[in-house]
Amino acid sequence: MCELFAMSSRQPATVVFSLEEFARRGDPSGPRKDGWGIAYVQTRDAWVIKEAAPAGSSELVQFIESHDIRSTMVLSHIRQAKQGDVCFENTQPFLRELGGRAHVFAHNGDLVDVQACRDLPVGRRRPMGDTDSEYAFSALLDALERLWLDSPGIPHLGDRLEIVAGFACTLRRLGPANFLYWDGDALFAHGDRRRPPEGGPFRPPGLHTLARHCAFEPDALRTPGVTVETSDSRGQEVLLVASVPLTDEGWQPLDEGEVVVTSSGMIRARQKT
Repeated sequence: MCELFAMSSRQPATVVFSLEEFARRGDPSGPRKDGWGIAYVQTRDAWVIKEAAPAGSSELVQFIESHDIRSTMVLSHIRQAKQGDVCFENTQPFLRELGGRAHVFAHNGDLVDVQACRDLPVGRRRPMGDTDSEYAFSALLDALERLWLDSPGIPHLGDRLEIVAGFACTLRRLGPANFLYWDGDALFAHGDRRRPPEGGPFRPPGLHTLARHCAFEPDALRTPGVTVETSDSRGQEVLLVASVPLTDEGWQPLDEGEVVVTSSGMIRARQKT
């Protein structure tokens, strides 16, 4: 399956993906070789870097590793293609606009016949690629569009969560539906099921979280494959989300059907559907 990762922090932080650890999940000799992408949030917009090539041999990953790109929200995806060609438009994360803000989405799973689902219309939106993930994202934005366009500012978090949770419930009827969704204000992480390394049927958990509070220490947020560095002397609040635990620390699995909402490194809401 694909690999998902996200970082939410109170103060801007630098996330470095190590070629020796995290990016090797997209090694050309392994199954996750069909593309990768990283989104760095900048206020209400986002900078997405992605390519339809293995992460483990990417010069762009090396560029990211050697530059101090700072953000309070980072979202990453390493692809193992199940639906759609291996091409740029099918590479995640996807970025679209709604309500004057960038919305970013990445999905892990396999949604069977998602385009035939009457409960997931895309309205005026048209996917650029041919993946189940992008079609699902188009349907989510269609469901949220009226709420965002009718609101003078950012819609109430509870209203947004209700729509996202309902969308997640519909997706789970079609197949594994782990996803990360940033709506220009907060990150919604939905945990579903995942195929275990030893094989067999899909089972929960599909996502894990790790909350950290640290004073200023250069290595305070260093994990195998991912380094989160902060230079803020006031300390830092960080929430990490990953498909599988990246360390031996107390990662918390999301229940099947649970949606967790985070911003500024803190969990703001959660709902199980």
